[in-house]
Amino acid sequence: MERRIKLIWDFKGPDALETAKHHCIHLKEFSQLENLSCHEVAHNQLNEMYTIAFITVDESNMKIFRDALKPHRGELAD
Repeated sequence: MERRIKLIWDFKGPDALETAKHHCIHLKEFSQLENLSCHEVAHNQLNEMYTIAFITVDESNMKIFRDALKPHRGELAD
């Protein structure tokens, strides 16, 4: 089974949650337009001033997503 990579964007401030939700829309659109599969697109509010948006992809497609979308960081997905 191929490893999965979670690409993460950090959003901070009073509008972090809404910005992360909106960013997820663009992540889904990119995946569809480029005809690339992904496992999950979601956001996670860590506190009222900090929310992350993320997309989980197969390692073989990670560079395509990384180079086009410029995530803030990445990690191995659980």
